[in-house]
Amino acid sequence: MAVATHSRTDRAIELFHALSDETRLEIIELLRKGERCVCELTDTLDAAQSRLSFHLRVLKDAGIVRDRKDGRWVYYELDPEAFEEAETLVSGLKPHALSRSESCCA
Repeated sequence: MAVATHSRTDRAIELFHALSDETRLEIIELLRKGERCVCELTDTLDAAQSRLSFHLRVLKDAGIVRDRKDGRWVYYELDPEAFEEAETLVSGLKPHALSRSESCCA
């Protein structure tokens, strides 16, 4: 059971780290409207290609975005399953009330 908890914790860290950066959140906001070519993202964010590549790699490694190559162009889109997974992880963090009889000091 500890292995499952540890694995869930590792996954939460990976997802929340990927979501904890302003540039990555801007990328996600752009991709919410649909698939985008990397050149569109670079232009819209006015970001250096190397900087954008770093952020896209973090998002891709976390499973938040996926890419597809078409000739020399690379297109990115959001993976909806990653957001469902993040929602489940957050739900699992919600506190639950203990009854007085369950309290450690009862």
